[in-house]
Amino acid sequence: MNLRAFFSTFQRDLLAGIVVFFVALPLCLGIANASGVEPFAGLVSGIVGGLVVAVLSGSRLSVSGPAAGLVVIVVDGIAQLGSFPAFLAAVLLSGMIQFGFGMLKAGRFAAYVPSPVIKGMLAAIGILLIIKQFPLALGLFGTSAAAGSPAAAAVAPGTMMTPFGTISLAACFITLLSLAILVGWETRAMRRFAVVRLVPAPLAVVLLGIGATLLLGLLAPSLAPPAEHRVALPPLESFAALQVALEWADFGPHFAQLVNPDVWRVAITLAIVASLETLLSLEAVEQIDPERQPAAPDRELKAQGVGNLIAGAIGGLPITAVIVRSSANVYAGAQSRLSAIIHGVLLLVSVFALTSVINLIPLACLAAILIFTGLKLAKPSLFVAIAKQGFAPFVPFIVTLAGVLMTDLLIGIVLGVLCSVLLALYANLRSPIVLAQHGDHYLLTFRKDVSFLAKVPLKHYLQQIPDGATLIVDATRADFVDHDVRELLDTFAEEAPPRGIAVEVRHQVRTQARAARGWSMRRAATE
Repeated sequence: MNLRAFFSTFQRDLLAGIVVFFVALPLCLGIANASGVEPFAGLVSGIVGGLVVAVLSGSRLSVSGPAAGLVVIVVDGIAQLGSFPAFLAAVLLSGMIQFGFGMLKAGRFAAYVPSPVIKGMLAAIGILLIIKQFPLALGLFGTSAAAGSPAAAAVAPGTMMTPFGTISLAACFITLLSLAILVGWETRAMRRFAVVRLVPAPLAVVLLGIGATLLLGLLAPSLAPPAEHRVALPPLESFAALQVALEWADFGPHFAQLVNPDVWRVAITLAIVASLETLLSLEAVEQIDPERQPAAPDRELKAQGVGNLIAGAIGGLPITAVIVRSSANVYAGAQSRLSAIIHGVLLLVSVFALTSVINLIPLACLAAILIFTGLKLAKPSLFVAIAKQGFAPFVPFIVTLAGVLMTDLLIGIVLGVLCSVLLALYANLRSPIVLAQHGDHYLLTFRKDVSFLAKVPLKHYLQQIPDGATLIVDATRADFVDHDVRELLDTFAEEAPPRGIAVEVRHQVRTQARAARGWSMRRAATE
């Protein structure tokens, strides 16, 4: 019976692993291309995510690999550090930092990051993805081609001169058709077809691109995507050839970059953003998991740290748990981490067996996949939904979005968190004391916790109490009353009798006891 159950589970994991492989392959290539590095770097990260992180992971269904959300950091990091080998040092270092996060049990702190900040970060990443992928989607030859004579441009078949450069009409057509497939693939009308339910949308786009390349190559070679507009994966026939292919990363000398403060800054940014994306992905996977099995976040951070350490050492892009591949894994019926491992094995096999096929994929297809990803991250309905929630969530969302677009991810996140903290402080400190009057009776109500910042309005209210009046101080709703506030009330009560003012304080003693008890509970929790 156990053997039968094992084979049943293995069969479902095998099928899920194949599905995830078909989803992951174009994403690994597209993310590497969007990052401005060799496509092999994306495949290396996918392989490490499947063969290393999946084995160590704290989640049975999560899938790890290069993430579109880290493209912005990769591009900016390489530009800041001056070379990809120097950036690999930052990736390696970020893995060590992530492992440290796991050892310090920092996984729980991700829950404290405000939701508007996270949504603002993802929306900014989506906008940047769309902007950066447009040149590839249009098949832009660049300004150098555009600088040629008009006559020369007119001779090139299948191209069109624009103020930005010469664009390829074939690439534009492939991009539009790819976007149409991605948009329509999940609609109810298309899901009626069995082939649509079996084939993931990114794989359908890649197959479209390969078919277009072969068809145009046969019927109209001049219109076919040129080599510079297709994936360029080096041919590998053995593990010796794999070692030669890894030499382009030049990852030996980059260890000297570990003393560079800029490398540390990029590494810290990578570690924080990758950890956030991983933990958010874990929560999302738990929500769609039929068995709702919780994952161990600290173990996951350690696994991601080991994965990034290895990826940085052998020339791969940074790794994180990714929701697109993870959700495909869940919906394909995965039962254990074996499906993610199988997807890693298939990625490794594809490096040796499918190089010639992979090199037929137009970059326009990969650009369309990433543009569609960006549109889902920054969809207009997201802006409308957050705006409807009110001023408090919308402002941190916009501050984070603008901060990421104008500076970088880490600064944008910090600005968004600071904005959320300031708004929370303002909400808690706003009107904690209310004064009501009925004849010569005055009611001073403490509506919430009263800090020292309430001294100024309290003095203002106490100055309004006339001689011969009765003042009732209601502190029953406050769990905490600051010492300065109590001292100010005591001073007023001592000076009240000569003025004929009667002062009654309700439940002040119980409030202080509750505050002391609350302090003891908080202290015990921290210890």
